[in-house]
Amino acid sequence: MNPLHQFEIKPILDISAKGVSFAFTNSSLAVLLSCSIFVILMFLCTGKRQLIPSRAQAFAEFAYQAISSMVDENIGENGRQFFPFVFSLFFFILAGNMFGLIPYCFTFTSHIIATFALAMIAFLLVTIYGFIKHGLHFLSYFVPKGVPLVCGLLLMPIELFSYLSRPISLSIRLFANMMAGHTMLKVFAGFSALMGFWGIAPLVVSVVLTGFELLVAVLQAYVFTVLTCLYLHDAVYLH
Repeated sequence: MNPLHQFEIKPILDISAKGVSFAFTNSSLAVLLSCSIFVILMFLCTGKRQLIPSRAQAFAEFAYQAISSMVDENIGENGRQFFPFVFSLFFFILAGNMFGLIPYCFTFTSHIIATFALAMIAFLLVTIYGFIKHGLHFLSYFVPKGVPLVCGLLLMPIELFSYLSRPISLSIRLFANMMAGHTMLKVFAGFSALMGFWGIAPLVVSVVLTGFELLVAVLQAYVFTVLTCLYLHDAVYLH
């Protein structure tokens, strides 16, 4: 079986009006379930708050503290206002990555359109906030401090290109890692099924790769969120 078939988007409920399709696909279902899992998990963990926390409450408090520390360390004291966005972004991506590791489930973070949409949300938030906070002075971000005027004119296009490429680099990093890992898992799982008894070796490799993919799922959510925090830091403080 083609290992890339797992990334095909298939309609579950096809709805169209005036030639425009509004199909509910397996990707839409994966997004909906990932959001639901995140919301339900947080609700269950924090529904019965106690002075001496249960294991579920301790997990929620650990998650809150971890993201809070990430925001404080990478954005600074003026970044607390972004905590709800950063917290939701991290666990949404993490839920999508983890959900895709369940057999026969769809990984929406393995599609460039989904990761690019997330990256563009972060990019637009940074840009809009930068202009709201600093006005046109935000454009000074593209001119490094202390450089002569001639060098500044040469560096400004480079800085602008680097800034505009952020959503591309963010989206490709997440998409490529998730797609490559799931493709590898599918290939070794296929070897295990085809080789019968001798498929034990590929099966062992598949188990090891699954553990590695769990680590990658967490790491990629973390990297995406940390980079978003760093970009927000630039918008808050400029240089």
